[in-house]
Amino acid sequence: MAVTAAYQDGPEPARSGQEHLTTTTEQGRFCVARCSCGWRGPARRARSQARADAEGHTAAP
Repeated sequence: MAVTAAYQDGPEPARSGQEHLTTTTEQGRFCVARCSCGWRGPARRARSQARADAEGHTAAP
């Protein structure tokens, strides 16, 4: 049985005209950034990296 993993090159940019409220959530040993628009960042061991993913998502392109 093969396991497929999806990786992101970086946080997906926020869509314009939409308010983005980000949070981080603990999931066992990992931390995940989430946004009110439905975006979800990759699971990270470092909380600081999850927060950086959230900041990258909300940053204007």
